Amino acid sequence: MKTVFITGASSGLGKLTAAYFAKQGWNVAATLRNPEVDTELRKLSNVRLIKLDVTDVEQVKRAVDEAIQAFGSVDVVVNNAGAGSYGPLEFASEETIDWQFRLNVRGPINVMRAFLPHFRARRRGMFINISSFMGLTTVVPTGSLYNMSKFALEGLTEGLYYELAPLGIELRLIEPGGSRGNNFKHNIVFNANPDIRDYDAIVNKVQSLFEATPEDMLDDPQTIVDAIYASATGANRQFRQVVGNQGQGLVALRKELPIEEYLERMAAMFR
Repeated sequence: MKTVFITGASSGLGKLTAAYFAKQGWNVAATLRNPEVDTELRKLSNVRLIKLDVTDVEQVKRAVDEAIQAFGSVDVVVNNAGAGSYGPLEFASEETIDWQFRLNVRGPINVMRAFLPHFRARRRGMFINISSFMGLTTVVPTGSLYNMSKFALEGLTEGLYYELAPLGIELRLIEPGGSRGNNFKHNIVFNANPDIRDYDAIVNKVQSLFEATPEDMLDDPQTIVDAIYASATGANRQFRQVVGNQGQGLVALRKELPIEEYLERMAAMFR
């Protein structure tokens, strides 16, 4: 029986992924910052809840050790934990800037570094990093910090291929867009400064976009879970997968247009 280690399993995509792998017969190490509040995953006999804040290096090491001891080995790691900072960069606090990088980039780094001795010893293993189509292109104004973190995760994962592939360690990137029930907008840190009004017009339009996006424009989260599972099982061996019509359309447009034209076309939607 194979084992998957999933970060950010307290809600949304992470929780759905953990439940799906468990129902497919996998052992699941589902990590959460507050496992004591979970009332659903704990009912599954092949799921072990593990306390984990991916920004805490020592806690990461303990969580990885606990998972390996519980199941004997881990085959796949899904780096799913993440959140976004929006709002003008000028307004972001030093703490928010560092938090965005620490959670979305340093978090996966912490988890991968902790698992590498285990994967090296076994000469196999897979890291599936949950990025975003915003790791391949920009589209939403005031999302520079979130874009930065996902662009960095893309570069990190691609760069690791050269040193890990010879050791039998595989890497995958999943790039979804907005999906139903992932609580993304509720986890956004929005940078604001009521004393400066120069950004009001664009900020108001971005906030309206987040609030007014209808559910039927968002992707079914099961399509993302299916993409993760297909990578984990080897049914899909693509290095990166853009999941969802919105993301696929934007990435195709970004590849087609010169960067100046692409940026201007995106900007025009928020004027």
